[in-house]
Amino acid sequence: MPRVLRNRCHLAFGVPGDLATPTGGYGYDRRIIAELRQLGWQVDVVDVGDGFPFPSAKQRATALATLSVVSADCPTVLDGLAFGALPEAGTLRSRAPIIALVHQPLALDPGLDIAQAQILRKTERVALAAAARVVVTSESTARIVNADYDVPLQRISVVRPGNDPVPPARGSNDGLVRLVSVGSVVPVKGYDLLVAALAMLTDLPWRLAIAGDRTRNFAAAARLDADIERYGLGDRVAVLGALPPEGIIELYLTSDVFVLASRFEGYGMALTEAIAHGLPIVSTTAGAISGPACWCRPTTLTRWRKHSAA
Repeated sequence: MPRVLRNRCHLAFGVPGDLATPTGGYGYDRRIIAELRQLGWQVDVVDVGDGFPFPSAKQRATALATLSVVSADCPTVLDGLAFGALPEAGTLRSRAPIIALVHQPLALDPGLDIAQAQILRKTERVALAAAARVVVTSESTARIVNADYDVPLQRISVVRPGNDPVPPARGSNDGLVRLVSVGSVVPVKGYDLLVAALAMLTDLPWRLAIAGDRTRNFAAAARLDADIERYGLGDRVAVLGALPPEGIIELYLTSDVFVLASRFEGYGMALTEAIAHGLPIVSTTAGAISGPACWCRPTTLTRWRKHSAA
């Protein structure tokens, strides 16, 4: 954690909406909170409300009012989904340090139009200028925050997600190449690219399971369904929605290859989970992906050829 928190015992952790939301970002937040508490910290979880990264005026005012009642001597970590859309949060720094937790800069979401991206780039730049510390999940994101948002390197801390020990994948062993992709159904995950690519490989014996929340972007979910139908892949692609942790683990264990077509990743937690299970991966190299995952590609190609030849 950032140095500003050392020698303190009390911390507020602001999140937009439900901390139990099944995404990698919220999962990271939950783990940080749990580990801090294990170390003896008192961590107060503060729900700053919904509507981010484009809150209404009322939602923005509610979030600021919620943060303003945090104890004046209590540093506040604020999740970047809300922080980047709250440039006014900097006014609270006179009460206690504000630490930004940036999973990825908001403006880099490919689902945004140009005007939305420009708004978020501006608000996040102002917000980050007021942060006492900026925590990011990868060296790649640190470079972006430094180069594009003018945050000095000495104010940036890289805290990469870790992995618990997990059993190795046992594979499918049914004559099919079982592909798995994990991530919310949103434009940045590139499911449209993945389905289009797989549509060119119908001569190969593969099946794909997609696990991820379908309610975060209804347009993206509708497009995924339409693409599967358009390419005639209804019997090959299963869209499972959000699964509990044990369901995700079972998918990893019974799959042969992990696939991810993300247009950007601030870290790529699902990739490292797949690697921990011993799965080869096929992915883009967007954002931080090339860091944690690049060493898997030769294994991926070798295993794919073996399955294809079988």
